[in-house]
Order: sequence, then structure tokens, then C-alpha cells
Amino acid sequence: MCSLGSSMAASSKRKLAQLSVEEFLTSTFDTDSNSSLEDDDSAVTHVKKGGKREIQVGKRKEEPELERQGKKKAKRKGSVQEHKEQLSRLKEKDPEFFEFLEKNDQKLLNFDDTDSSEDEENALHTLPEELELASDDDDDDEEQPTKRSKAGDLITVTARMVENWKAAAEDKLTFRLLHDIVMAFKAAVSTTKGGDAGGEPGKYKVEDSLVFNSLVSFCIRDLLLAMQKLLQLKPAGDRKKLLLPSSSPRWPKIRQDVSTYLTSLIQLLASLTEATVVHAVLQHVLHLVSYYMCFPKHCRLLLKQTINQWSTGEETVRVLAFLILNKICRHKQDVYLNLVLKQMYVAYVKNCKFTSPNVLPLINFMQRTLTEMYALDSLVTYQHAFIYIRQLAVHLRNAMTMKKKETYQSVYNWQFIHCLYLWCRMLSTVYPNEVLEPLIYPLTQVAIGCIKCCQTC
Repeated sequence: MCSLGSSMAASSKRKLAQLSVEEFLTSTFDTDSNSSLEDDDSAVTHVKKGGKREIQVGKRKEEPELERQGKKKAKRKGSVQEHKEQLSRLKEKDPEFFEFLEKNDQKLLNFDDTDSSEDEENALHTLPEELELASDDDDDDEEQPTKRSKAGDLITVTARMVENWKAAAEDKLTFRLLHDIVMAFKAAVSTTKGGDAGGEPGKYKVEDSLVFNSLVSFCIRDLLLAMQKLLQLKPAGDRKKLLLPSSSPRWPKIRQDVSTYLTSLIQLLASLTEATVVHAVLQHVLHLVSYYMCFPKHCRLLLKQTINQWSTGEETVRVLAFLILNKICRHKQDVYLNLVLKQMYVAYVKNCKFTSPNVLPLINFMQRTLTEMYALDSLVTYQHAFIYIRQLAVHLRNAMTMKKKETYQSVYNWQFIHCLYLWCRMLSTVYPNEVLEPLIYPLTQVAIGCIKCCQTC
């Protein structure tokens, strides 16, 4: 056994051409690639020219087909013979293990050396002469049919489907029916300019404008009442306390669908331009405030969109937007009041830059409603009023010290005057108030200083 191993070690160091026939048949090789590597090494000759070492690759001589098949058969016979010798030695050294193999693994012992070379050659994988690299165009071609199939699988919503949903919801709304209605509503909203085009595609698509109007009208008028029946909400004993739908045991089953519906409503509100439609949607949202309060993220998005409508919309739209803001802040003062007051004041300043007989009533409306919001919490109002009155005083001081045209213009403009008027109205409305009373004196000084700043103006 040692002599066989030493001969194998010595033969591995020598080249294949130096082996005798007996050594070649008794030798074992890990893979066929070793012999190919040795042949490749023999085909490469190193030549020294001009002190530099160059590698000259010679062409391998093609062997006849019969000689290669003979070598393969010789290798196979050598491996078969060696395997049989190992099994015979195993039977002598460890007869118990050999008996175990006879019982459990007959294939290993009954090794057949009559396997045809054609089966082995067919079992091996032959590499092609040239490998083709995958291109990005191929990937795009593979992805496009998938996208088209997804788009083709969408169900087109028809007027008959909307009527069936409406009748079924009036009879008894189920969880499955609510999911279908919400998905159809999401598909309808996605067709507007404010829709979420990058979101995941749903199961429906809306192509007809009549179907769009019918579906949106059905959701705004009838869906809320059906959802309340589905949740089986009991009226709260205290009317001042807002009943949240999350208190229902059925809430977890429809929470995801309600979240999708509320988000679609905000997207729809952002895309609308006609005042009557915006009024209808805001009226629906006003009844859904308790649902929005269950989702803080959706509630913040609603507040942002509502403040925009409060400052730029028509008169009826502004009133509904203010009612939504006031309702949310009254029930969640610690969460939203500070944020809402800041955004409302910024929107007020931005939209009172130009004043005309047509715009003045809207500015007065914003002053009255903003004063009502400030009256909700005196401590929060004091922090806001102190900062903004101080800003007015800083502008006035710069105008009085520099005495330039630019600094005078920072004081004598409609924004400055309307801000002064807002704080005067707020302090006079909430008076007497111990928290806000210290702001009266500095505000009065700013007003007097504004009058005396430039006598020629």
C-alpha cells in the first residue's frame, strides 16, 4: 500500500509523457482537468529574448479520435480495478463493515465495469465554444410581458358593478365587499392628477368618467353609514367625547381597508378644483374625523391639505375646512394644536399680502377663525403670540434706526398691518386672560411706533 502511494506521489510530480503504461493504469487523478492543465503547460514554452522572458503558446496537436477513446477506456478500467482491490482489502480488515455494506448498499459492492462510454459522455456537460453574455435588453424584454400581464389582469369597473355594490352595501356590508369597494375607489382616484401613480396596482381599473362619478358619489354618500353598521359602534354616553372606531372589536379586520380609503380621499381632495365637489368631499371628511384620528400619519396629511383649503378655497369650502381643523384640535390638543396654529398663521400671512375689496372678507374670516383657534389653549397661544409680536417689533426697530426706504417698506405693507390687527383682535377677544394679558403692552407700543415711524408716509 505504501509502495503504491509513493509511486502515485512520484508520478504526480512527473509529466504525463514520462509515465509507463502500468504506472498510468494504476494512477488515480482527481479530475480530468489535471491532465488537461498538464497538457496545456506542456504546450506553453518559455523563450528568452533580449533578456526578457516571453511566453510562446504552441498549438496543441490534435490526437486521433481512436487514441482518445482508448485512453478513456484505460482510465476507466484502472479505476474499476483499483475500486475492486479496495473492497477486497476492506473485507479483510473490517468484515463487520463489509457485511453492513452488503445489507444496505449493494450498488457499491456490485460495481459494474461494463458501462458504455456513450452513457458517460452523454452525462457530462460540454461547454459551448463561445459564451453569450446576458444583456439588459433581454431583462427588459422578460419584465415587459409580466407588467403587461398584470395590467391585463385588472378588472374594469362598470356601472352595473357599482349598482350591485351599492345595493349589497345597503343590505349588509361584508368585509369582502368593503375591500372590493375600497380597491375600486383607489383605482378611480389613481386616474386623477393627484393619484398615486407609483403605488402598487390594485385589482380594478376605472376607465369611464360616468363610472368614476358614480363610484365616488356612492362612497361619499353611503359608505360611512355602512361601515358604522359593520363595526357595530355604540353611541358614547358623553356627547363631548369622540367615539373612535378603533374601540370596536371588528376594527382590526377592516383597518387596512380604512387606511387605504382615507389616503385615497386625501389624494382626491388634492386633485379637485371645482368648489362644489371639494365641498362635498370635505363634508364627508368632516364625518370621518374620528377615523382619521386613528391614523396619526393620515391625520397630519389631512391637516396640511385642510389648511390649504382654509386659506385659499371658496367661502363655503373655507368654513368646512375650519370645522375639520377645530374638531381635530379640540379632541387632540396636545398632539396637533401647536402644529396647526403655526401652519395656520403662516398661511394667513402668505395670503394677506395683497388686499382688495374682494379679498378683505376672506382675510377677516381667517382672522376670526384663527382667533377662535388661539382661544383653545392660552399657554400655547402665549408662546406663539410672544414670538410673532416680537418679530413685528424687530421690523419696526430696524425701520426706526436705519431710516431707509427698504426698512420702511418692511413696516408699511399689508402683511404687517394685518398681523397687527390679528393680534389686537385675539387679545381683545380673550380678554380678560391672566396668561395673555402681559402681551397687551408690547403690542400697543408696536402699534404706536408704527404710526410714528415715518411722519411723511
